Amino acid sequence: MYPEELIAPMRAELSNVGFQEFRTAEQVAEHLGPNHKGTTFVVVNSVCGCAAGAARPGVRYALENASKKPSNLATVFAGNDREAVAKVRELVLPYPPSSPAMALFKDGELVHFIERHHIEGRNAKMIGDHLVEVFEHFCE
Repeated sequence: MYPEELIAPMRAELSNVGFQEFRTAEQVAEHLGPNHKGTTFVVVNSVCGCAAGAARPGVRYALENASKKPSNLATVFAGNDREAVAKVRELVLPYPPSSPAMALFKDGELVHFIERHHIEGRNAKMIGDHLVEVFEHFCE
């Protein structure tokens, strides 16, 4: 696990714009369980450079620019929120483990997933523009 004081600013980049942090598998399961209604956007956060340079800024860009947005924003941190990350990874199968990663659920079903290899090599605006399109398509 990474020291909490090291990752606190990385967590804050998302929690400061409205993301709820899930730290346990129970929190993930409770939120995304069979009674889930609406859309939930989950970011598997990470300490890597592509998370800092593209993923988190891209997410913030999308939220600032999309006319339709997910009804819920959630995040788990790879390497620290192990149980929560494992539960999210279970819910996005058959996609392999990936961090950073982004998942959009609608009424409890995974409708869009962005793996690390879709983040690496792209800038924040490219990721943000893609997310705006995804939100426009799936969100109310």
